[in-house]
Amino acid sequence: MTRAHYFLLTLGLLHHVLGHSDAPHYGVSKRATVPDIGFYSPLAVDGGSMLTQIPETFPAGQGEPLNVIISGKSDPLILSSSSQDNGGLYNYFLSLSFGTSCGGGINLGDKQSANLGDGRGYVNETAVMRYNYGDPVRGTCNQTQLGGNHFRFWQQSGSAANSSAVFLAVSYELSLEQQHDIAVNGYNLGRDWLVGNATSNAFANPNPLATQASTTASGPAVIPGASYTGSTTANGWTYQTTVTYVTGLLEATSVGINHNITVEEDGRPAVDGLVALLTVSITTRNA
Repeated sequence: MTRAHYFLLTLGLLHHVLGHSDAPHYGVSKRATVPDIGFYSPLAVDGGSMLTQIPETFPAGQGEPLNVIISGKSDPLILSSSSQDNGGLYNYFLSLSFGTSCGGGINLGDKQSANLGDGRGYVNETAVMRYNYGDPVRGTCNQTQLGGNHFRFWQQSGSAANSSAVFLAVSYELSLEQQHDIAVNGYNLGRDWLVGNATSNAFANPNPLATQASTTASGPAVIPGASYTGSTTANGWTYQTTVTYVTGLLEATSVGINHNITVEEDGRPAVDGLVALLTVSITTRNA
């Protein structure tokens, strides 16, 4: 570990222990319009994409899949407030065991951007959220060092397609010592493990192509079109999440996918073509 990395980890630990939060805040237009599916497809607009844009990749031009969407039909409080104190989006993420990056949002990697087809073009990530290993205070510092699940996210809120849906690029990454490369099958695994946290399911993985269901015995199959529901809690708030895996937004491919050579597994492409669509409601509010 370099001296700079050690400094960032130490700063992050102090930041969490002292109880500060520098999580970005954002608001949602009250004039948001939500289509029946819960979001506008970025692919419907010239220039929109379901892959992120990364400043430097080899070869150039590779991106990471936007493989989870929080529907614009979710509870408005989740979509309109980032506050962890009032049950907003960051508190929902905490209920899934994710928190802001170590050091109050300090990240070692390049910022990624996404074009959600909402008229704003490519926009930088709102934040990077990291799995906290069951420790809301110091856990994301452990993730930064040891690796694990993490995601970046963006909100579809431009005037051309204002659904308020939140798009996540989820992946399971290796340790800091391994330069945070994406693990084998890490895009599909990261997505399914986040869904598993939300619904208390341990999904079978790796998955074959999007038109088929996995038949391995390690858990229930991920089936396109099927629904999975579960509840999570954080700070006195309880959320019910219903998840449906949808097709047609991502291809089952390795072409254009960041780290595709090392992410592919047993001849399967780096991305299986599935996107998890989450609709979140609040069933208990902390008065």
